[in-house]
Amino acid sequence: MPNVTIYIPRGRMPSDARLAELSRDCIKLCTSVLEAALENVHVIYVEVRHGHGHPVFAEVQYRVETFRTPAVMNPFMKGLDEAIERCTGLTARIRCFGYAASNIHARN
Repeated sequence: MPNVTIYIPRGRMPSDARLAELSRDCIKLCTSVLEAALENVHVIYVEVRHGHGHPVFAEVQYRVETFRTPAVMNPFMKGLDEAIERCTGLTARIRCFGYAASNIHARN
């Protein structure tokens, strides 16, 4: 963890090269701003049928740590917002959800 899932409407999915660039940006934000270990970062793109609202929805799930305060999360979200807009040309709605380690049950 963190897991960054970005939902993009069908027909507006950027090229593989742009997604690779966005993935690099997401990884850099997670490892530098959130201080996550590289092997714990996952970036996933989901093609969706858009119904209403912002054209892109980004959901970030992360482990709660004492240093991941609003002062850390705000620059993270700003950087993610800028990366998504730069790589997709679309405006994203971003939501971050923190989970206590005791509430995470995982494999692999």
